[in-house]
Amino acid sequence: MTEKKAEKLTLTSVERALRCAELAADKKGFDIRVLDITGISTIADLMVIISGQSDKQNQAICDHIRRELKKYGKVQEIEGETEGKWIVMDYSDVLVHIFHEEQRRRYDLDGLWEQAVQVELSPELQATIAANKASFELY
Repeated sequence: MTEKKAEKLTLTSVERALRCAELAADKKGFDIRVLDITGISTIADLMVIISGQSDKQNQAICDHIRRELKKYGKVQEIEGETEGKWIVMDYSDVLVHIFHEEQRRRYDLDGLWEQAVQVELSPELQATIAANKASFELY
């Protein structure tokens, strides 16, 4: 009888960050940015910043990312999921911030990390993100 070893799937930091952006877009996340912070911080390699329209949407984005990335390893820690206003997911190499629009403006992580290099998103993902934002602006 031969024993099959389960091959552990892995992602690079950039692949993980981009996958988080894609998964957030699946749940109608918008204003999604992926920042390379390796040159300016040691807390992580990349940061993903996402906006959602409501607490429930932010929680759904968080849950979707957690479930879909589970096969690549567990998230180290999640903060703020219960409230849903600002959720932080820590994958060690990638930090994911899911914000209610108000919280994102107030804490201005975009401004705080303005020196970070922005990772380019695929044209398809950019189009999805733009469509997500436009769908909320109609209301």
